[in-house]
Amino acid sequence: MSRRMRSLALMAAGLLMAGAVAGCGGPGDPSGNGERKGQAQPPPSRSAQNTGTDPALPAALTSQRLHWGACEATDDSAAPGPEWQCATLKAPLDYAKPEGKTIGVALIRAKSTGGGRDGSLLFNFGGPGGSGVSLLPAFAPRYAKLRERYDLVSFDPRGVGRSEGVRCRDDKAIQAAESVDLTPDTPAEERAYFQDAADFGAGCARQAGKLLGHLSTDDTARDMDLTRQVLGDDRLHYLGVSYGTQLGGVYAHLFPERVGRLVLDAVVDPTTGTVGHALGQTRGFQRALDDYLKATGQNPDRGTQKIAALLKRLDAKPLPTADGRKLTQSLATIGITITLYSKGSWPSLTSALAAAENGDGTELLALADAYNERNSEGHYGSQSHAQRAISCLDDKERPTPAEARKRLGSFRAISPVFGEFMAWDTAGWCHDWPVPGQHATPEVSAPGAAPILVVGNTGDPATPYEGARHMADELGKGVGVELTWKGEGHGAYGSGSACVDSTVEAYLLEGRIPRDGKVCTS
Repeated sequence: MSRRMRSLALMAAGLLMAGAVAGCGGPGDPSGNGERKGQAQPPPSRSAQNTGTDPALPAALTSQRLHWGACEATDDSAAPGPEWQCATLKAPLDYAKPEGKTIGVALIRAKSTGGGRDGSLLFNFGGPGGSGVSLLPAFAPRYAKLRERYDLVSFDPRGVGRSEGVRCRDDKAIQAAESVDLTPDTPAEERAYFQDAADFGAGCARQAGKLLGHLSTDDTARDMDLTRQVLGDDRLHYLGVSYGTQLGGVYAHLFPERVGRLVLDAVVDPTTGTVGHALGQTRGFQRALDDYLKATGQNPDRGTQKIAALLKRLDAKPLPTADGRKLTQSLATIGITITLYSKGSWPSLTSALAAAENGDGTELLALADAYNERNSEGHYGSQSHAQRAISCLDDKERPTPAEARKRLGSFRAISPVFGEFMAWDTAGWCHDWPVPGQHATPEVSAPGAAPILVVGNTGDPATPYEGARHMADELGKGVGVELTWKGEGHGAYGSGSACVDSTVEAYLLEGRIPRDGKVCTS
């Protein structure tokens, strides 16, 4: 997967979001109800039993008591309000050796506001590498209805933030690396590009040590099941966004009998590997760019060529900015990218492009800084470090520089703006990584699991819509249930569609399963 183009709900959260209320309906269902007649899930039940094929976990882990207390501020986020509580879960470093060394997994919760409690609803907002401890309080207002019935719970996955967070470079080294050309045109630029990738991996190995080999999605799915047990829930109820859909699918495969009500929104395609994902994202971002250009009265082909020409000029001569740094071609591409995660941020793209055409790179650089988690003091977040560590352990496909070079033409044909960036990334992201990858594609088949709601958005750039159908099919017949929103941006639930919101909430709160293939229109 092209990992620089992040699959993370945070991308949309960082910019203004807008969207009209959408109507909906399933095939052959003019009422818009779109439910499977006579099908509903039983209400959640409660227990703390442990089943599974891994070595049994010791009682010291499965029966551990969580010490909930006030959440503290960090360098990257303020402390949330008093309704939020934090705790640390002990989990095995290596699930093959459950009696061995443990690590801490940071949890956050807000207790249910309603009279009845259906258990916990666990959230993962994507990345990989997104901090649930930081993000859940920010997103919580949109989940007020769900909180009436559930405790809202999230976590920092292992290797992220407060959970043994991986940080592979300091701020000075990160800023210096921004001068590396992410679309190398010469042998010297290519050598610098791949040397930088190797140096980054070496930094991760030095900082993380043995943890680097235990940060996989499989490991985190097992942490989720341990969390379920310690919270006292018989089944896992879960809302996963973006990469969180891959995590949810892997959980369903490992623990099908523990699947409760799972929603997978903005779906990572489980059927394609590194190159396939990069091609899909190239199409997805170009599709979103075309939609933006049409919405602003521009011809998509001519508008794309104009942006590509701007990027080419920046490759030869970066633009000055207000803080004295330079806007390079690579930073400009990243700045354009972040605005395509949400239709509400399209005006920011219009303004930034106009300024760049007039010789000022300040606005595009500010957008790139938002993506790169750079604050006004020059401090960078570490989400991309964890993202790289997790994804390079998950993916065993390692395209070579020569293979990336051969694919440049096919990627350019899909998108003159994003194609080269994505093609080089297939080889650069995990180049010379210190630990081998585990899977060609994630295993998500979940025979016998309860129905899982899979939500796709036709205008999603980061996790293209086609992945939702593939995920539903891979989960298995009678398990994957697809819901489509004809919208724009990354993700569907909480993005402005009353149809999507009501369908998801009916599933989570009442166990009402929509008809497979239901469509919500905007």
